[in-house]
Amino acid sequence: MHKNLNDIIPPSRRRAMEGSETPSSLPPTAFSDTGAPAPRPSYARPLPPKAGRSFPYGTAIVALIVVAASVGVLFAFSGAKVTVAPTENVSSVSGEFIATLSGGDLPFEVITAEKTLSASVPSEGTETVSQAAQGTIIIENKQDTPQQLIKNTRFQTPEGLVFRIRDSVTVPAARNGAPGTLETTAYADAAGENYNVGPSSFTLPGLAGGATFTLVTARSSEAMKGGFAGPRPSVSEATRDARATELRTKLGPQIDETLRAAVPEGYALIPGASRVSYEPQPDGAAAGGNVEIAEKALATAVIFPNSALAKAIAYQVVGSYAGQPVTLKEVSGLTLTPVGDLPTPGTTEFAFSLAGNSVIAWDIDTEKIAGAVAGKTRDAARTVLSGFPEVERVTLLLRPFWTTSFPDDPAKIQVSVEDAQEAE
Repeated sequence: MHKNLNDIIPPSRRRAMEGSETPSSLPPTAFSDTGAPAPRPSYARPLPPKAGRSFPYGTAIVALIVVAASVGVLFAFSGAKVTVAPTENVSSVSGEFIATLSGGDLPFEVITAEKTLSASVPSEGTETVSQAAQGTIIIENKQDTPQQLIKNTRFQTPEGLVFRIRDSVTVPAARNGAPGTLETTAYADAAGENYNVGPSSFTLPGLAGGATFTLVTARSSEAMKGGFAGPRPSVSEATRDARATELRTKLGPQIDETLRAAVPEGYALIPGASRVSYEPQPDGAAAGGNVEIAEKALATAVIFPNSALAKAIAYQVVGSYAGQPVTLKEVSGLTLTPVGDLPTPGTTEFAFSLAGNSVIAWDIDTEKIAGAVAGKTRDAARTVLSGFPEVERVTLLLRPFWTTSFPDDPAKIQVSVEDAQEAE
């Protein structure tokens, strides 16, 4: 008779075994061939073997790069800078002055400018004309003394055409190796279109035979105009006068602009220091049988070196002024009134009065400022610059932030000047 396992296990043991059965999710318990339960399989994941921790080389390299870049940026933007706002004085001026031609504490120079404007007008008839050409010549004097030329002095072109001046003039002497010059109008010795010559050179026949002949000459930069002989279209005096008035009205602003453009750099032209005159030009023939009417504006002005005029004003209006270099920033608020008239050629002194408001700014010597602060701490540099009368305000900048003093070499210090009014 064959027996199974349940026949061998007692009933009580069998009930205990049935109560401890594995969950349905697990496989049933297996038995070995000997009848003993087989080992239950393990479902837990094995732990990975522990690895040793390595040094974070990547993080360290990144950190070093960031530090090096930061230090490099600091040194790239390193430096020493001084920003200075110059002292300025705004004062009312009311006083008299005397200037000397090309010398002295207050020198003056005379400049001239001219401008011609024309208009084409329909003819109103014809007229027989015998008219001499005319134009501006520039007389040059290479002598160390002024040269006087009398009325009707002749000027001859290389072709032998003769022009004359109608008034006596004095040509200034040469200065600093440059010839003295004088502009004036010359008129042809005879009527006719053949005197309408282009720009030319001139000699003075009256000086021939002496050394002065080669030292006093003349030249023209524009063609002579107006020479004519015979019948030509014409207009009435009323028409000519009306058009001349219109031309002068237009010429006014243009000659002012031309005169301002003729002022050399570093010189000042004060309102009231110039005069303008107008000269009617000979009528000419225009296209279509019309008549060309022209007017010339001649401007003369007295100019002063800006720094010299600023000093002269500062001595009068600034009580603490001691001759430091200054500049006249604004001249539009001043008015010049000549004592008598504006200088003429040969005049060596010019008396005038000034009235109005002036703005005087002290000049800043950047090399002087750099030398004064070189090698000094920020506080020491500020103390030194506070004793400079030309310094109104100063800003000191040192980089990197740990720098405590300016470089010993002034060339390594950047000095800039700002407008005092804009800095406020």
